[in-house]
Amino acid sequence: MYTSGTTGKPKGVVRDTGGYATALKFSMTHIYNTQPGDTFWAASDVGWVVGHSYIVYGPLINRNTTVLFEGKPVRTPDASTFWRVISEHQVRVMFTAPTAIRAIRKEDPEGEMLRKFDLSSLKFQFLAGERCDVSTLTWLQDQLQIPVIDHWWQTESGWPMLSLFAGENSQVKPGSAGMAVPGYQIEILNEKGEQLPANEEGFVAIRLPLPPGTLLDIWQDEQRFRKGYLEKFEGYYFSGDGGFRDEDGYFFITGRVDDVINVAGHRLSTAEMEEVVSAHPDVAECAVIGVNNELKGQIPLAIVVKKMNLLKDETQLEIELIQAVRNTIGAVASMKTVVFVNRLPKTRSGKILRKLLRDMADGNQFQIPSTIDDAGVIEELELSLNAIKALDI
Repeated sequence: MYTSGTTGKPKGVVRDTGGYATALKFSMTHIYNTQPGDTFWAASDVGWVVGHSYIVYGPLINRNTTVLFEGKPVRTPDASTFWRVISEHQVRVMFTAPTAIRAIRKEDPEGEMLRKFDLSSLKFQFLAGERCDVSTLTWLQDQLQIPVIDHWWQTESGWPMLSLFAGENSQVKPGSAGMAVPGYQIEILNEKGEQLPANEEGFVAIRLPLPPGTLLDIWQDEQRFRKGYLEKFEGYYFSGDGGFRDEDGYFFITGRVDDVINVAGHRLSTAEMEEVVSAHPDVAECAVIGVNNELKGQIPLAIVVKKMNLLKDETQLEIELIQAVRNTIGAVASMKTVVFVNRLPKTRSGKILRKLLRDMADGNQFQIPSTIDDAGVIEELELSLNAIKALDI
């Protein structure tokens, strides 16, 4: 928790974690709508913050049965794994990453495996860990016929900052991470730290003080903590994400601010381009990154995983994707190249390693993160990206 003095300037770190349990209890009851005795399943790694907060502490504090799961949503043994676990253990609320749902959708696009199981116990499905594209959310909602709630938080917050309250205000707006959770005063700021009006994109920042359960410091490096989170905007915690708020108070997180690329002087969001590419019916999942270009500074590159058993020629699909971006965003986007791969590099919690992709595409030295799910994907990607670099995109 960070406190503010009367001047609005941060005056010190209060190392009091007693409120963390209260925050988790609040979230289990009000955000996730679980009651004692319900089964809650966070499909994550117990070593990650989701595992700490919502496999162990949160459910047990709230007297919920918690599911400890080891495996992948597909090929352990197939794309029905999540639905089998939900059915067998009568899970009421589930929480997973959008990437897991994309993987399931890729292998079971019509939801045939899902319909083999009785999922009547499942009342709410939550998504977090990275931005969920509209196509994935609406597909899952159509399959499950229950509210699918995309919400937003960070390792640093320890519990959700943006969400809808399941069962209370579950009017989902696809693409939105919901509204500010009590305890967080979330604002959209411009470069000068001024609040922006509705529907203008800027920096996502949280006014101090932060509620219990949030980051206290960086271990043995308080200066880095202050510089990284507290100094960009006086009186605010800077999340590192960009986004906007609509006239109804719903927030839309557009991605990390370092995912904004500069194409011939135009600042463009790769997340917006990903939204367009992922909406194509033949695309299972994708990442759009900026690669260095001598003429324009940066240009976007789409790295795409096709849906299973797709017979369409890749050249034709590339043409369709490039045209879709041009029609939606404009010619200024300058997206001219699509790389087709079998899979994307991800962490064990399902986040796409976009920085790794950028380094590889630019020919920079890179380190394989210890959090990567399968290092074998690196060799596959190098072959595909080297072939594209040879064409001098």
